[in-house]
Amino acid sequence: MADRYLHFTGTAPGRFLTRKLGLPQPARLRRWSLETQSLDGPLLHLTAGDSAVVQELGAVLAATGLAVVRNAEPAPRPAGIVVDATAVATAAGLGDVHAALHPVVRSLAPGGRIVIVGVRPSAEDHHQAAAQQALEGFVRSLGKEIGRGSTVQLLRIEPDATASAESTFRFLLSPRSAYVSGQVVELTGAAPDPVTDPAAPLAGRTALVTGAARGIGASVASVLARDGAQVICLDIPQTRDELARTADRLGASALPLDITADDAAERIAAAAPGGLDILVHNAGITRDRRLANMPADRWTQVVEVNLDSVLRTTDALLDAGTINRGGRIIATASIAGIAGNTGQTNYAASKAGIIGLVRSLAPRAAADHGVTVNAVAPGFIETRMTAAVPLFIREAGRRMNSLAQGGLPVDVAETTAWFAQPASAAVNGQIVRVCGQSLLGA
Repeated sequence: MADRYLHFTGTAPGRFLTRKLGLPQPARLRRWSLETQSLDGPLLHLTAGDSAVVQELGAVLAATGLAVVRNAEPAPRPAGIVVDATAVATAAGLGDVHAALHPVVRSLAPGGRIVIVGVRPSAEDHHQAAAQQALEGFVRSLGKEIGRGSTVQLLRIEPDATASAESTFRFLLSPRSAYVSGQVVELTGAAPDPVTDPAAPLAGRTALVTGAARGIGASVASVLARDGAQVICLDIPQTRDELARTADRLGASALPLDITADDAAERIAAAAPGGLDILVHNAGITRDRRLANMPADRWTQVVEVNLDSVLRTTDALLDAGTINRGGRIIATASIAGIAGNTGQTNYAASKAGIIGLVRSLAPRAAADHGVTVNAVAPGFIETRMTAAVPLFIREAGRRMNSLAQGGLPVDVAETTAWFAQPASAAVNGQIVRVCGQSLLGA
């Protein structure tokens, strides 16, 4: 559904009126396309303190394809700014972050990207832990004030494994991450798997997407296919015709199947005789009512589809070896599972459960099966479902984030594709909100 307010604020009268009334002024986001594959401008690489990884980080940033400019060189209108804060270990050291960004933050181009690079807070050094945790509050606040369609993230890396961050920098410093802001991403030291063709990083890999007939699932299937994957589109038999159309459009195969069926895992394995490299748990339903008015069947249906089926099929596919080593499991959580939502105790419980699944399973799946486990947590995404929401509630959902607009299904899909890449082996156990930095939740 068209966002008429976003269109209006892009006109001269709209800009004038909304500025006078103090209303949100969302900037139209630049998303990835064949014509817009990268940010338009140089990347400014700054250092806060005496970094031990400055050279390694510089090499990784150069691999993004952006022209990297170092501290001392002028960089008018940078498209991106990366601040190496890995050496910040004291409260006083936080002043170096301010000193690095303060003179240049106004020069960031519209739709620009800021990434602060830190390390995990130490369990042995509470001064370092305080300083590194402070970066999280800094990033979340800067993301809410930066404006003009720009985004801000915190990336925590292992100091001796900087090369593992390349795929993450490629994502965060590109139009693919247009609706991701205010996020904290922690990387492990796992080495990236090789990618033969950067233009088709998923070539030779088989992906299965549940709930793929339409909406976010169809968009995920489309982006994975664009990146070279052979996709299996799964959805309930009632959507058979729509599912077939989606699969045919993508050159994919269709698997009409109720994911809650007792034999779902066996039928998925049969549809992928060579195994799966990417498993995307996107299928989900809502049955909204306040708890006092919610019968047991509405509770059970939502938990069964959104959580229990994910647990059962994931366990069965891992145990059977259907998910190949180097594989990726990506589940769909929700901002509702983080912040809660009136009338959605069942839905929020199921989506918070997905977060618990990811955090617990990720390290064990990596150790035992060589498989990473992550989740996207969408906020207000423009879909058929949100188009049916009453006008004023829909407008509130669109504006209550730092980018003051709803996201698109492709925003969730691009984040999923980043998780799915062979080069993203170090991205594990992460819950990344695709919500324009929603003003609700952490």
